[in-house]
Amino acid sequence: QVTLMESGGGSVQAGGSLRLSCAASTFTFSTYDMSWVRQAPGKGLEWVSHINSGGDSTFYADSVKGRFTISRDNAKNTLYLQMNSLKTEDHAVYYCATHTFPPYWGQGTQVTVSS
Repeated sequence: QVTLMESGGGSVQAGGSLRLSCAASTFTFSTYDMSWVRQAPGKGLEWVSHINSGGDSTFYADSVKGRFTISRDNAKNTLYLQMNSLKTEDHAVYYCATHTFPPYWGQGTQVTVSS
């Protein structure tokens, strides 16, 4: 059983920054590829970013490329998402998830971006 807990969400104005964290409860965190996924109000899930288990390969959705940075600290069992130049369209609940079958998800953290 893996427990993921996101934190770092909040309310910012457009152009601001936030750093999300995702703490994992398992010592096998370092073996998992991880992703950030978001869900805006009234919309479906949108994949945001992916990082491999070693942290040396990352991928981003076009909508966040150049503004968001995914990273991880395997010694701390923690995944991060640095979000800069936030836009109102980034307003969503952000989830971290493992690339396992079945996947494990956190409870989500709310990011509110106002104009």
